[in-house]
Amino acid sequence: MAIKDKVVIITGASSGIGEETAKLLASKGAKLVLGARREEKLKEIAQHISDSGGKVVYKKMDVVNPEENDDLVSLAKETYGKVDVIFLNAGIMPNSPLSSLKTNEWNDMIDINIKGVLNGIASVMPEFKKLKSGHIITTSSVAGLKAYPGGAVYGATKWAVRNLMEVLRMESAQEGTNIRTATIYPAAINTELLGTITDQETLNGFTSLYDEYGISSERIAKVVEFAIDQPEDVNVNEFTVGPTNQPW
Repeated sequence: MAIKDKVVIITGASSGIGEETAKLLASKGAKLVLGARREEKLKEIAQHISDSGGKVVYKKMDVVNPEENDDLVSLAKETYGKVDVIFLNAGIMPNSPLSSLKTNEWNDMIDINIKGVLNGIASVMPEFKKLKSGHIITTSSVAGLKAYPGGAVYGATKWAVRNLMEVLRMESAQEGTNIRTATIYPAAINTELLGTITDQETLNGFTSLYDEYGISSERIAKVVEFAIDQPEDVNVNEFTVGPTNQPW
């Protein structure tokens, strides 16, 4: 398997998609480097992976801080000697109508969902360019493909991720750096995202939606596994993933 012994960095690794991806890839022989803001959660996940025979290190970090992204890449290189894959998964979704003017939440989404991805790319790019190899994976959203009332700013951040990842793919091909990309567009996946919504009416609507359609984060972890496991000359760069019974 192409995954075995690959060094994989995961941000937003303390729950949901990040946690399930870490556990799955570790079981396939990947060497994990986990980053998130909740150190206690990272410790629990790392302990679970270690107890199961996996290889893992972790570091408390915030993707908004460029230096902390650099530190995560440095930890990977110091521990395992290289980086093969970075999964930029950290994100928040405090949806609300624009008329609610929750500007602090708008700025938080821009900082985490866009700048956090850019910071991760900036931290790993020198290593990937030097090696002329590497894989950058991001979590976007179906909100990065289609507009939804209540999700204007969240959707804008996810459209931004879609665009920058496609340009990254094109530029890497032009520059001959062989950097592969994969952008994942999840629909209703049961994670902690709804916990960031403070607008009660919006929260009620999304809760009902996820109660009816939501599927496990493990489903997205398997998509990440598939992307990484492709031969080096194959780049599957976009995945739209959601419940079979969700009609949009």
